[in-house]
This record gives sequence, C-alpha cells and structure tokens, in this order.
Amino acid sequence: MFNLFKTKNKETDIPIHLYNTLGRKKELFKPIKQGKISFYQCGPTVYWTQHLGNMRAMVMADLIDRTFKYFGYDVDFVRNYTDVGHLTSDRDSGEDKIEKASAREHSSPKEISDKYIKIFQNDLKELNTLSPSFTPRATEYINEIISMVQILLDKGFAYSTDLAIYFDVSKAKDYTKLSGQNLEENISGAGSGDVEDPHKKHPADFSVWFFKAGKHKDALQYWPSPFTSPLVKDGEGFPGWHIECSAMIRKILGKTIDIHMGGIEHIPVHHTNEIAQSEAVNGVPLADYWVHNEWLVFNNEKMSKSEGISLTLDDVVKKGFNPLALRFFFMQAHYRSKQNFTWEALEAAQIGYVNLIHKISELGNKIGTVDEDFKKQFSEKIAEDFNSPQALAVLFEMLKADLTNENKLATAFDFDKVLGLKFQEEWKKLEPVLNNMKMDSEVIKLRDEREEARKNKDWEKSDELRNKINNLGYEIKDTQNGPEIRRKQ
Repeated sequence: MFNLFKTKNKETDIPIHLYNTLGRKKELFKPIKQGKISFYQCGPTVYWTQHLGNMRAMVMADLIDRTFKYFGYDVDFVRNYTDVGHLTSDRDSGEDKIEKASAREHSSPKEISDKYIKIFQNDLKELNTLSPSFTPRATEYINEIISMVQILLDKGFAYSTDLAIYFDVSKAKDYTKLSGQNLEENISGAGSGDVEDPHKKHPADFSVWFFKAGKHKDALQYWPSPFTSPLVKDGEGFPGWHIECSAMIRKILGKTIDIHMGGIEHIPVHHTNEIAQSEAVNGVPLADYWVHNEWLVFNNEKMSKSEGISLTLDDVVKKGFNPLALRFFFMQAHYRSKQNFTWEALEAAQIGYVNLIHKISELGNKIGTVDEDFKKQFSEKIAEDFNSPQALAVLFEMLKADLTNENKLATAFDFDKVLGLKFQEEWKKLEPVLNNMKMDSEVIKLRDEREEARKNKDWEKSDELRNKINNLGYEIKDTQNGPEIRRKQ
C-alpha cells in the first residue's frame, strides 16, 4: 500500500522505489508493518576520526531517514558503534583496530571508543543529520552475541577450534546470494588456507567468537562465555565483527527488518556473513531490502584510512568551508554513484550554497502555503530511489517559478525537511560570508535583471548586464542550478 501525504487541498499517492542489492534491481518498497520502518545502518569502527567518505555515507542514510519521515512513516533507525572485534582485515586476521589505537594513544579501549564516538557525533551534528533512534555499542550486547553463537553451535552451523568458533559457510543456504559471487571467488579473497588457525575447515569460514588465545592471548577486551577451549579458562574471548551487527539487529529491531544499509565494500564479506549467520539462527530473511552507497573518491582515488586518504570534517572547516556546504555537495550526487571530492568542487558547492541561501533570504520572512504541484514533483523525485540531485533540481525550478515569495518560502522549507540544509536558519549565519563576498544590492539587482533578460531571450541586454557585473569586480557563471556569482580573484 502506498504511503499518503497530505497537501492543503488533496491527498497524493507517491510510491517509493529503491534499488535492492539483493535483487539487483529497483523495487517497489513495501514495509513489513504499515506506517513503520525498521532501518539499520552499519556504523563506524570507532578507532579514529571518520573520514569524509564515511561522512557521506551517514548523510545518505540521513537522506533516507528523512525521506521516510517526510512521507509519514515512523522510522526505527539503528546505527551501531563497533568498539571491539573488528580486526585490521575484515577476514579475521590482523589486530583489533580498537586495541591497536589503544596502544597508539596509550589509552584504554573504552577511552578510545568514547573519544572517537564524541568526535563522530559532533561531526554529524555539524552536518545536520537527525539522531538515530538507537546507537548501540557492540560491547553492550555481549550476552546477545553469546546467545546467537550458542544457537549456531546447537544447530550445527558453527564449530569450535582451540582458537575460535567459526561459522561453517558450507552449511549456509545460498551463501553468496547478496554478492552474486561464486564461493571460489570468496575463497580467493580470503586467501588459501589460514596459517593463524590450521584447524579452520574452510578458508571462507568466519569467526563468531575469538578465544583469548594465540595471537589474541593479550586481548584487553574479553568476556567469559559458555564455550570451551583448552587454552583459556571460562571460555574467555570476544566476538567477531560480523556477529555483532546480527545480534544488535535481532535484539533491537527483530528477526527481519525492512532496510539494511552499508557501503558497497560490505557486500562480499560483512553483509554476506551477516545474512548467513542471522538466517541460520532465525530461519527467516534478515532484511527485505539491502541498500548500499558508493564510495567518495579524492582525485579519483578511494577515500579510506587504509589507502592513506583520510580527509575529515575538521580539515574542511579549517579551510574555511561551512559543513552544510559539504552536505550540499553530497546531495549533488546520487547515493549509488561514486562522487569525486576536490577542494575546487567543494568551493563551487559552497558558492552555490551561499547563493541559494541568499536567494531564499530575499523571499522575506512571511511564510505562505506549500505549492502542491512542486511538492508532488519533489516527492516523486526523492521517492525514486532517493534521487537527491533531481530533488534539488525541482527546488531550483520552484525558486524561479511564478509563485509568490511567501509560497516559495513555505515550499523551500518543506523540501528542506528532506534536504536538511537549514534554509530557515543558515542565511542569517551566512551574512558574514555574504559580506566577505561583497555581493551588494547593486550586484544582486543586476543578476536578477539579467535572469529576466535571459528568460525573455534578450541576449543583447543579458550581455550588457554581464559586463556591468564584471565592471563591479564580479564574474557570473550560468549553471543548471541558476547563476553563480563570485568575486574576481
């Protein structure tokens, strides 16, 4: 059943379609419970300040959260914090990232997690993301994790060695259905054999519980368990990364959820393993829709800590950029498209954002009525797999339309419930930026007169007005989002 939103005079049916990685196609969204959404996003491993690629993923999740709320859904949105068990390799080898950071900074694992969670939360606040309904830490769900591991052992889906308990991928039904890979490709990714645990049955088997033994004998975070190993007492150990998300989902949202989101890098290993273990325990699908965001790249190279490209929001702010200009930049690309970050692109986004806020501020302070036709256009674009670039295009078209300023303002504020660009607040805060740009009233007047001339196809007058703008020390560039003005260097 389609969700209904109400405008002033009528109701409109707007079906939501989203691309489901599991089916490899765009599908009509149908919630498990009418009017409610259960939504889980894999959150950060909190061992370092999150880079801009991770921030883009969070903003895209916020876009999805806001979209469903805009359409009247009650959203239970969960984003976790991984604060134990995520090794430097996603495939059960290397050091625990939190404990590696602990050694680096001479702090306890909890102090490391607390520090980087606080930075992460502050960054998200600056980017104007809504707070999730729940933000669980893996270390808070050890009992739930142990319970799931026990069920896997009891059902024969897992086995124990002296060093760990592994999920047996040969027992999983259609193990690679999410990635579409054959199992041999997964094996080649995992490596042939496992020199760290020679008793592991299959290279693709993954750990659901590490014992405090072998390479992990000096682990700083560990808990007793009912599992046994001759190398430890009381089953002491810690969970594997993949089982953590499964346990938190099961406890907070239930056995099957509507939407599970993460980066495309999660598809072949992390999300594949989540599905295998959750469905083995629960006997039902883990999620009806799998949503994956593409990477942010920097000069066409993937932005990631491991690749040595790790720009942060703090880097952006130190260069004089408004965090909301970064959000505006993110909104200009579809979540399933790679986006190339450069400082020049961010500068252009900031100029565009400032011009947009200035244009909205010129509409005055009187709020009229949301325009139904433009609301329908905007809703249709954002409901089509959360297409933020096309939704922005509707915004710009609306601002140029023959509407009263009051109704334009009301409609812009309505759209901003999804876009999250703080139209109502930010133009006041951006007055110093506008003053620095010295866009005085004469330049604004000339810009608007030139737009009118272009609309009337009076190209001679348009060129004359451009020259006047140039003579005042500014240059004007025509873009698909309208004219952009910048002071000449």
